Amino acid sequence: MIRKTIAIIFGLIVCGFGIYAVCNNTQNGNHTVETHNYASLPDEPTPVVPDNPLCPLAPPPLPQQIEFCGESVPTQFYWVKEGLERELIIHLYQHSRTLLTLKRSTRYFPVIEKILEEENIPTDLKYLCVTESNLENVVSPSKATGFWQFMESTAKNYGLEINNQIDERYHLEKSTRAACIHLKKLKNQFGSWALAAAAYNMGEGGLSKNMKEQEIDNYWDLYLNQETSRYLSRCITYKLIFENQELYNIQMPATEFYKPIACKEIAITETIDDLRIYCKENKILYRQLRELNPWIRDTKLTVAGNRSYTIQVAK
Repeated sequence: MIRKTIAIIFGLIVCGFGIYAVCNNTQNGNHTVETHNYASLPDEPTPVVPDNPLCPLAPPPLPQQIEFCGESVPTQFYWVKEGLERELIIHLYQHSRTLLTLKRSTRYFPVIEKILEEENIPTDLKYLCVTESNLENVVSPSKATGFWQFMESTAKNYGLEINNQIDERYHLEKSTRAACIHLKKLKNQFGSWALAAAAYNMGEGGLSKNMKEQEIDNYWDLYLNQETSRYLSRCITYKLIFENQELYNIQMPATEFYKPIACKEIAITETIDDLRIYCKENKILYRQLRELNPWIRDTKLTVAGNRSYTIQVAK
């Protein structure tokens, strides 16, 4: 009997605690619904809207009027506008490549621009070089080489020396000069810098064939392979980014850009059998010699006949 009584009392206690818990939760819930107004809390932070035009996932602004090499870009056509937007988005959100190319530009653009001006062609064409190689001595799957991505046969046609020891496609000054001569030839042949750029990318024969078959003499109206149809848009968007860094929220201090390397020139009129020994005897760092003269492709430099070479060495 005593056990039964204790069990009843214990059961009543448990039930009492359960009823209390339910009632308390209900009251708390009602209190939350009635009084917890997030908008009215004084400590709640106000959302911050960035004042720059390139917040995460924001489409980059595209100017209404764009020129390239003095030629108007017809952004009123959807395929032109959307093509430019595509390349802008790719280049602006492909941060590593774009930032590295920007950093290199202050080292190499002065050399390229000087030659373009001397050859009397638009300095906007330096962005072809950016599009081709991102200002690096790269080799494409088709063996196009250097900043300007010359094929061997084309390079030799414009006087660049290529052999086992030397490849002047890696020579910035000489390859830029050759690119200028080639681009002027293409401009005279096709009538516009836009078509000259297209021919530089796909070859004169391929461009001529497409123009003839489609009876079109305007780059922006031609139906071309994907690479060439995007080629000029890439060049133009690099121009927009490089020349409007504040607009595109590129926050890189001037100290972050690579400076030109101070060099002096040395004329080589006799064969050097071993460049490593030459560097040691002349107190030149071999690594710097090879990096400042990437056109030298061997450990020796043969000088034949009356020919001579000029090498760059760090001051």
